[in-house]
Amino acid sequence: ISDIISFLWLTLDIVALVFQGWGAGYADIVKENKLFEHYYKELGLVPDGEFDQFMEAMREPLPSTIRITGYKSHAKEILHCLKEKYFKDLQELEIEEQKIDAPQPLSWYPDEQAWHTNISRKIIRKSPLLEKFHQFLVSETESGNISRQEAVSMIPPLLLSIQPHHKILDMCAAPGSKTAQLIEMLHSDMDIPFPEGFVIANDVDNKRCYLLVHQAKRLNSPCIMVVNHDASCIPTLQVDVDGKKDVLYYDRILCDVPCSGDGTMRKNIDVWKKWTTSNSLHLHGLQLRIAVRGVEQLAVGGRMVYSTCSLNPIEDEAVIAALLEKSEGALELADCSGDLPGLKWMPGVTSWKLMTKEGQWFLDWSEVPSSRHTQIRPTMFPPKDPEKLADMHLERCMRILPHHQNTGGFFVAVLVKKAPMPWNKRYPKLRKDASSSSAAPTKCSTETSAVPSPTPEGTPQEAVEDPPEEKSDTKGTEEAPKGSKQDKLCGPPPSKKIKLFGYKEDPFVFLTEDDPVFTTIQSFYDLAPGFPKLNVLTRTHDGKKRHLYMVSKELRNVLLNNSERMKVINTGVKVWSRNSDGEEFGCAFRLAQEGIYTLQPYIRSRIIQVSVEDVKVLLTQENPFLNKLEDKAHAQAKEMGTIVLKYIPNPNNPAEPQCPIQLCGWRGKTSIRAFVPRNERFHYLRMLGVEVFRDKQGLGQKSKDAETEANDKMERDVEEGEDVDLENGGENLSEPQTDSGLKESSMACPILEKLFFVVLSEVEIYSPCRWLPFSCS
Repeated sequence: ISDIISFLWLTLDIVALVFQGWGAGYADIVKENKLFEHYYKELGLVPDGEFDQFMEAMREPLPSTIRITGYKSHAKEILHCLKEKYFKDLQELEIEEQKIDAPQPLSWYPDEQAWHTNISRKIIRKSPLLEKFHQFLVSETESGNISRQEAVSMIPPLLLSIQPHHKILDMCAAPGSKTAQLIEMLHSDMDIPFPEGFVIANDVDNKRCYLLVHQAKRLNSPCIMVVNHDASCIPTLQVDVDGKKDVLYYDRILCDVPCSGDGTMRKNIDVWKKWTTSNSLHLHGLQLRIAVRGVEQLAVGGRMVYSTCSLNPIEDEAVIAALLEKSEGALELADCSGDLPGLKWMPGVTSWKLMTKEGQWFLDWSEVPSSRHTQIRPTMFPPKDPEKLADMHLERCMRILPHHQNTGGFFVAVLVKKAPMPWNKRYPKLRKDASSSSAAPTKCSTETSAVPSPTPEGTPQEAVEDPPEEKSDTKGTEEAPKGSKQDKLCGPPPSKKIKLFGYKEDPFVFLTEDDPVFTTIQSFYDLAPGFPKLNVLTRTHDGKKRHLYMVSKELRNVLLNNSERMKVINTGVKVWSRNSDGEEFGCAFRLAQEGIYTLQPYIRSRIIQVSVEDVKVLLTQENPFLNKLEDKAHAQAKEMGTIVLKYIPNPNNPAEPQCPIQLCGWRGKTSIRAFVPRNERFHYLRMLGVEVFRDKQGLGQKSKDAETEANDKMERDVEEGEDVDLENGGENLSEPQTDSGLKESSMACPILEKLFFVVLSEVEIYSPCRWLPFSCS
């Protein structure tokens, strides 16, 4: 015992030293970089007389900004709750000798769905006066109703002009705040459970893909797929169109590329000491390759937004200019000056120059010595031809400077595709033998090669069905010619199996229309004839099906035709979970809260209409007796087993929530309960006017309503917790390990489990350069 105690004290000492070192190192960073100031003064990107304001703004902490998710009808209720309760409490506060300004809506974001305040993240987390507001943010963020997102990061999805039928690709998606916006816009009409479009969110870093899954899962959409590929050579996908295979072209593409991140200095202090001009020179080639791959996969008439959190023209206008030049008129910059009224931005520049980290300037490629040709490329300079430069309209690019609206720095350009890319015109057919051809495309790398050559010596990316390094590691013999040996006696050695973050992803298996699972489900829930059975999938070939998921029709098309091309991390929304206790009532599958808004339009039985008071009872009491419900709901609760609890708003009573509420529940012999995750419970209770604030000791404050005095136990309840395991494809850590309806934690230590989710909720993960490991700030 004494040895254990000694070891624990030693561990605590080490932890304390580490945290002291972190704190000291972070505080010691001086917000000065002479090279940075000299470089941007010389470029003249900041208007005359404003450079001091620009630098002063860069040294100030970034304001906190939140965005209310817009695709749920709950958005208006959340906004009302924020205005009437939390924002009023923040007025005229003074914390650490700093006056707290009342939160203000972002003038350029539609419908007051985004707000900012001068309260820093640190103050929000640490100040006891803001504890109530902080709990609201954490809880609603985890429920997917609010996203804490930097203001300028919200701009690119808005400029994509998304419609519910659009097929969307997010090329460099992690950590996923912009992806969440794309999903919201796809679901702008709540009456459409399955929009025709979808979002494919990609990231090259496998670990960050699981963070992306966590972000996307909060929105419970059947129209999202997370994949893991290098964006610069992301494979061309195929879809089935009227019985024939066709190439998948996207209507909208978000190309938010890795960058040096000098626009993020206000929140990433490390950039101050690490910034050099070499960062941009090293990234330019990768950025251009990703952009080229994006426009190759864009449909004619489609729109691609290219964005960076860098102010450097080498990463911004230089990439756009090179892309426009190589497109030979197939692309044009869209004029978006009127799309976001209220947003202040600077037009793109048409002239710039390069500087090395030693301070040497180059105005033109001809001035660059041959010794630097591997570092500096011709595409980094503006076009020489004045007429060609004028036709590019680089002034249509948008650069957001921090001091204009108290934001971070950002660059965005909107490209419209008018015709196929010139190299695609010359190579219109897919070449299945491209992977074995000597003219195969160059491997994905971080070298500064720019675009695929339009000459016959270089096979364009889009003419290739799949890059060699992206081939499946499990079906490597599929394209071997007939009669070839498969016994490993000849040919190249088999490729090694790729380990995905220590886990092998389970398969995606679609159920057939006559699957026996549907026999009981169909009759038990009285599913409508239009229910898309073919869109239901599971994650196992053998044994009992534990969970059933649903995807949209178009995502099913993509999955079925590209299983060997894509590294799919996660897709779909859970709609049913196995519960053996339900077999005695006629069905072994109970409804899952995540998919209730997708599934409920097709369910025609087992629905109980509840009132506001009924919802309060169900969400604040563990197992209320049936007689606690009002007479109407009590009379409807006849059938035992899984049920749908549905609240329909009354437009004649504006004091009640004006959005529909649907909850999964269970009707027992004498009681009834709602199977709803903790944070989602808090969300609904807030909308009903019930106080759910807990003080720092974890004690629930008593409400005036006697029904809300209930249980601290509710707050510890993890019966239906939907926290995501980042290492296991987004599956729930608290999923049942048996067929029973009760949850069992898969973590051995509940303290570590609690800590894990606290870290997920509290730590904002961000990387200015996505090719670097992410850091916590």
